[in-house]
Amino acid sequence: MKRHSTSIYLIGPMGAGKSTIGRLLAKTLGITFVDSDKEIERKTGVSIPMIFEYEGEAGFRKREADMIAELTNQDAIVLATGGGSILVAENRSCLRNRGFVVYLHCPVDKQLERTHKDSNRPLLKTDNPRQRLLDLFEIREPIYRSLADCVVDTGQASSRSVVRQILKAHERAHSRQH
Repeated sequence: MKRHSTSIYLIGPMGAGKSTIGRLLAKTLGITFVDSDKEIERKTGVSIPMIFEYEGEAGFRKREADMIAELTNQDAIVLATGGGSILVAENRSCLRNRGFVVYLHCPVDKQLERTHKDSNRPLLKTDNPRQRLLDLFEIREPIYRSLADCVVDTGQASSRSVVRQILKAHERAHSRQH
C-alpha cells in the first residue's frame, strides 16, 4: 500500500499542463500545490536554464532527484514534476510508492503551441523544437504510462474537466485501498 495516498503526483511532458492542473486540483482539494522545478529554483536561487548551463542535465537531474525525494515525503500535496523526472529510477520509486500518480498526456503539437514562447525550457533551445518534443515523447511515453495510476488527456479538455477526471480516478483508487 502506498504511504501517502492523499498526495497526487502529476507527471507528463512539458506543456501538458502539470502546473495549471496542479494548482486547480490542489485548490479543489484544499491541499498544498508544489512544483518541483520552482522548488529547485527557490532552493538554489537560480533558474533551471542556469542550472543546465553550469551543471548540465546530469547536475540538474541530481538536484531534481533530491527535491522529489524530499517533496514526496510530505503528506497531502499535489506535486507537479518536471517532464524528465521519470528518467531517474529513484524518482520513479518515490512517485510510485508514495502517492497517486497521474500522467497528463498531451499531443506534441499542443505541447509546441503551449511552450513555443517559453524561454525557461532548456531542452527546447534547438533548431527544431517539434522534433525534440517528438524524440522526448518516444523515450518518455512508455515510462509515463508504466508509472501512472491514471492517464488523462489534456490536449483538448478544459482544466476543470481534467481535474474532475483525476478526482474520480483518485476516489476510485482510494476506495479500493480500504
